[in-house]
Amino acid sequence: MARLIASVVCGLLTALVIPVHAADAPVGHSPEVSVSAATRLDWVYALANQSPAEPPAHLLDNYDSTKQTYELFVPEQYSSDKSWPVVLFVSPGNRGAGFRQWEQICRREQIIFASPHAAGNNTPMPTRIRIVMDVLDDLRRRYNVDPDRTYIGGFSGGGRVACSIAFALPEYFGGVLPVCAGGELREESSLQRRVIDRLSVAQLTGESDFNRGECERLHQTELSGVGVRCRTWVAPKTGHAIPNADVFAEAFEWLEAGLADRQKFAKRWPTSSHKDAVSREDWAARLLKEGQQRMERRDTFHSGLMQIKSVYVRWSDLPTAKQAIEILTKAEQDPDQSWQADDVAEQRRFLIARARAVDAYGSGPLPKQYEQQRKAMLKAAVQLWGLVLQDGQDQAAIAEAKRRIPQLEALLKQ
Repeated sequence: MARLIASVVCGLLTALVIPVHAADAPVGHSPEVSVSAATRLDWVYALANQSPAEPPAHLLDNYDSTKQTYELFVPEQYSSDKSWPVVLFVSPGNRGAGFRQWEQICRREQIIFASPHAAGNNTPMPTRIRIVMDVLDDLRRRYNVDPDRTYIGGFSGGGRVACSIAFALPEYFGGVLPVCAGGELREESSLQRRVIDRLSVAQLTGESDFNRGECERLHQTELSGVGVRCRTWVAPKTGHAIPNADVFAEAFEWLEAGLADRQKFAKRWPTSSHKDAVSREDWAARLLKEGQQRMERRDTFHSGLMQIKSVYVRWSDLPTAKQAIEILTKAEQDPDQSWQADDVAEQRRFLIARARAVDAYGSGPLPKQYEQQRKAMLKAAVQLWGLVLQDGQDQAAIAEAKRRIPQLEALLKQ
């Protein structure tokens, strides 16, 4: 019982405005549109490991969704008789960003574009997350958008926010497009699995971007190492800046290339893609049912068990949590514990990917502002490779650890 239910932690948990009513669906470019109503989407989960019935009061002070605004572009050809792709782009500043670079491709490929205002790096993270989710749900209220073709991105700190949201709530997105920044997967096994199964991660960085190493060597190595569909573009003659339209066009095309697989997966596991707002009771029930279906097959038993564990943790106050705990208890007491081999294999895969990523980042070229962190990175890499040796199961990784540890220790002495 302790194995399955361990680590259950209650972690938490001014310009001219163009008024637009909830029923309105403007087309063309609108520099500033008001959010019509509070989001129905589970924004708290991007900040915590639980989804309470009401957001904790301390997360937001005097927040009013209808006072939030965003830049919006909707193709003139828009009609509600089909679903449309969306790019939701998070700025590091007080005003939305990215449309100048995205405009050409949005017009050509008929993409809805939105960028929240007042959601920059100086905004507290809970408020920042809430603003972005208010904007996303406002788009979903007004337009027929396709969650399998909804891509959240952002520049610099905005890219980190995009990753935080997408990796916590992959059901709302088809991919994430961080620019000159990146993010790491959540610790929950069920979320890691969902991102691997569903999302594409298109990282963009500049040739002289001080975060290039983070994108190219750290996040690319780790994400692809655990099975995430991930690719990194390096814009030539560009530093820490939003790249030009050509790079975005190529990245968008690559994101779209994963659409067929996302649709196929969503057809097999419908809970992986949410087109409409889903209540916490309904979401918990759907995930529980899907977890039980996964447990009917040997190759998906472990992922199903971890999904049921997530229901118990995320919605601990709902009746489904009681059902989940009963299933977990039964699995813990079952003489057949073969699923534990999958659990260990998953942890091993993540350990090896992490060791390679931290090694690549810490031992490679670093900008001056990060150079003082090199020794800490190298020490962390040595420790991770040491754990690989202690595990002693993956022969290729063991050989790599034996080769890299002396090299890293030599770098530490320099």
